[in-house]
Amino acid sequence: MKNFGGMPNMNNLMKQAQKMQRKMEKTQAELEDKEITATAGGGVVEVVVSGKRELKSITIDPDAVDPDDVEILEDLVMAAVNEGLRQAEELNQKEMAKVTGGMGLPGGMF
Repeated sequence: MKNFGGMPNMNNLMKQAQKMQRKMEKTQAELEDKEITATAGGGVVEVVVSGKRELKSITIDPDAVDPDDVEILEDLVMAAVNEGLRQAEELNQKEMAKVTGGMGLPGGMF
């Protein structure tokens, strides 16, 4: 195949795209095994989130359970979960940027 006007060879582009795809799949599989721990209220609530952004566990210090003030506990759980999900997303973006060279592909594609 001739290279006209400085246009890249399509076979090379396809090979590079396939190589990147394999790296992305490998990275995604590795991320599934990672776990992120986040806390709220000075460790009163602790959550573990997977690299797939799935909540794996919640641990609540029994001293934080006040039947007269459930809202505080709810807020702590929500804060810990949101922080865990934020950290998982950050980890995903960082790891995928390594694969894509920071190309920032559209639509959530890495």
